[in-house]
Amino acid sequence: MKRLLGLLILFTVVIGLALYLSLPTQENLRSLGEFYLKNSYFGNYSAKSPEVVTSILWDYRGVDTLFETSVFFLAIIGSLTIFRVEMKKKERGEAKSSLPLPVPVVTKFIATLLLAISASIALHGQVTPGGGFQGGAALAVAPLLIIAAYSKYALENNGLDKTKAIVLRSIGLLGIVLIALAPLLSGGYAMQNQPIFPAEALGVPLGGSLVYYNIFEFLAVGAGFTAVFLLLAIPEEEFKRKGGAYE
Repeated sequence: MKRLLGLLILFTVVIGLALYLSLPTQENLRSLGEFYLKNSYFGNYSAKSPEVVTSILWDYRGVDTLFETSVFFLAIIGSLTIFRVEMKKKERGEAKSSLPLPVPVVTKFIATLLLAISASIALHGQVTPGGGFQGGAALAVAPLLIIAAYSKYALENNGLDKTKAIVLRSIGLLGIVLIALAPLLSGGYAMQNQPIFPAEALGVPLGGSLVYYNIFEFLAVGAGFTAVFLLLAIPEEEFKRKGGAYE
């Protein structure tokens, strides 16, 4: 009861601070903001995407985003290298939850919802707020919940181990690079959007190359985080026995 009361007080304080520190409403558009709002969908510089933020991230400053993405994945690669531990299938433990029954049942339900919602965030990132990174981060919460409710073995025994997560992450990164270089084949320049990629398909706005960047980033981010979570969930005694740490 004391913990619940403490959480309620903390929640109230956070909400109160958020309301007190809320930023003032911007009533007048700046010239640069007006340019992006007008040209993300209309105009000669259009990315053909009604979602301005995604247009700016991948179309107007795509090279910057590409380098930022590279830094993020280099950090993941570094983490995977530090915690490098190989686990054979026959050595995997049993996926069993020690929590009360409602917890693992609710976890399955929430994990399923997260898979659907995260895919929606990524697939509609060129139309509504969201995108590949946000969708991938939401996707990674699903395996994290399963690890917390059951164990890492619940994922591995169902075919999602660290190696497969790394392969999926690599496919995502390779897809981003191929989309960036594809315009060169038709005489365009790297990361060119319109008119290389279609603006829409079956009446659905695709934002040209934006939808493809979102899909591959969704895959890379979700799988990259999952690989790190699987490594961090290795029991300490198992980690030391496999030589993954130096005492």
